[in-house]
Amino acid sequence: MHLSEITHPNQLHGLSVRQLQQIARQIRDKHLQTVAVNGGHLGPGLGVVELTLGLYQTLDLDRDKVIWDVGHQAYPHKLLTGRYDRFHTLRQKDGVAGYLKRCENKFDHFGAGHASTSISAALGMALARDLKGEKFKAVAVIGDGALTGGMALEAINHAGHLPKTNLLVVLNDNEMSISPNVGAIPRYLNKMRLSPPVQFIKDNFEEQFKQIPFVGESLSPELGRIKEGMKRLAVPKVGAVFEELGFTYIGPVDGHNIEELIATFQQAHQIPGPVLVHVATVKGKGYEIAEQDQVGYHAQSPFNITTGKAIPSSKPKPPAYAKVFAHTLVKLAEQNPKIIGITAAMATGTGLDKLQAKLPNQYIDVGIAEQHAVTLAAGLAAEGMRPIAAIYSTFLQRAYDQIIHDVCIQNLPVFFCLDRAGIVGADGPTHQGMYDIAYLRCIPNMVLMAPKDEAELQRMMVTGVNHTSGPIAMRYPRGNGYGVPLMEEGWEPLEIGKGEILRTGDDVLIVSYGTMVNPGMQAAEILSEHGIEATVINARFAKPLDTELILPLAKKIGRVVTLEEGCVMGGFGSAIAEALLDADILVPVKRFGVPDILVDHAEPNESKTELGLTSHQIAERVLEAFFKKQVSAVV
Repeated sequence: MHLSEITHPNQLHGLSVRQLQQIARQIRDKHLQTVAVNGGHLGPGLGVVELTLGLYQTLDLDRDKVIWDVGHQAYPHKLLTGRYDRFHTLRQKDGVAGYLKRCENKFDHFGAGHASTSISAALGMALARDLKGEKFKAVAVIGDGALTGGMALEAINHAGHLPKTNLLVVLNDNEMSISPNVGAIPRYLNKMRLSPPVQFIKDNFEEQFKQIPFVGESLSPELGRIKEGMKRLAVPKVGAVFEELGFTYIGPVDGHNIEELIATFQQAHQIPGPVLVHVATVKGKGYEIAEQDQVGYHAQSPFNITTGKAIPSSKPKPPAYAKVFAHTLVKLAEQNPKIIGITAAMATGTGLDKLQAKLPNQYIDVGIAEQHAVTLAAGLAAEGMRPIAAIYSTFLQRAYDQIIHDVCIQNLPVFFCLDRAGIVGADGPTHQGMYDIAYLRCIPNMVLMAPKDEAELQRMMVTGVNHTSGPIAMRYPRGNGYGVPLMEEGWEPLEIGKGEILRTGDDVLIVSYGTMVNPGMQAAEILSEHGIEATVINARFAKPLDTELILPLAKKIGRVVTLEEGCVMGGFGSAIAEALLDADILVPVKRFGVPDILVDHAEPNESKTELGLTSHQIAERVLEAFFKKQVSAVV
């Protein structure tokens, strides 16, 4: 059987190990070829090919439910569930998503983009199953890196308290999340993962006791306690931890031995209550280049399969915002030993790996634990340090209570640097940085700023480090800057809450924030070609607003346009509208941003076009709304 013939995972039933091994090779080939062309996550999926095949051969997936953690490790799952013919559209507009989506396929039982969610979701499904009197297996597949997230541990704690609830947790232990895992739990797993399994001692211990003549079928309380103690000795140390938490532990199992995996999963399905199968895998398995560089090949832009090298762009690009951030942070940290960079398992993504390499004592990776990262930063700030928490906008959502309770209420000077703010492209709805303006600006004591380009990012970093009277946040986008000149040192901080006028005109006021400043300037030039002159403000700050600058101009000009790359509801445009109303300035306001929809995966420019956020579209809508000129007037 060829992989292209599989449209339902139950077609794996009855196939020999040799046939499954052939399909495994085909999955890896298709995976590699697709990611090499489209870009995307590589290492995670390559590492779980045999795990997926072994697990799915032991399940009836017309009935049983598998919940994958994160989702980017589920590319083999996608190829086995009817998406082979469309897999070449991976991460493209209207194509196969890079993560799991319930609306995409009936076998995607739970959407996943952030880590540490699968055990909670699978346990919820298992409890619903039992309440409804249904019969199906609930399986959570979670990576070892996700165990650094408190939510996974909370779910394990709850599941272990429910000994009659059948739940299978498959721990995919590859020693990695994106970067090497940090923390006591991964270190414990790594220490024990190569220990030879001694599960047979545990499995056979009770039967051996029953052979003793004076014991028979029942064990006295004393011998029962001895039996339980011996079971703990018979299980590898890491297994003893899970056993004490209420799980039956099996493993570690070779995650690339299909025959062993099938036998193990068949055994696990027969055990009542919560069961954890510990599977040892190699991230990037089957592609030697990815195996050797598991960090670099976690995800890749389009690359040459033979060499593993990225396909170069047709022309040089300006430096990425993350690169400018990292370079500036290192420079500032060299001058100020109180600066501490904090990442939540995203060292390479945020650029903090550069700080780690240069100043390791001023670098902290907390693992996939954003809540802990924020409160840790609060503790550092309380002791006079200058913590810089570099966390993707979408991931900072996970620490919202800590931002309010531990940072803002206590007015501690934590500097939040929100990478990937705005439209992120192919990663889709779970990763779009749409909400940080809205969810942060409503919190007392918080200051919000966003740079118009990479040079202003440098100045805002100095501003954030120097702001010691409370918390401050800076959002900046994924991708490259504009190529504006950068400075190596001597950056001047900005005055808190002060914007700047970039262009003057008497017909319309355009107030832009962050990444929308440049499109705002371009829209103003297009309007000028049609006899409409605009004043353009780079707001710089969403909170506090520069009302001294904005309000008089709004009152004078009488037409206001706001531009932001984030949700319109509660966002920057809302802040402007509220300020105008509070000042009794009743002028028409046209807000541009992301409406009340989820932005799906696509190239960022495709998404911006669909959302009406290109400079030409802005100019068209301003002409039509304020000046009653036809849309066709702009070409």
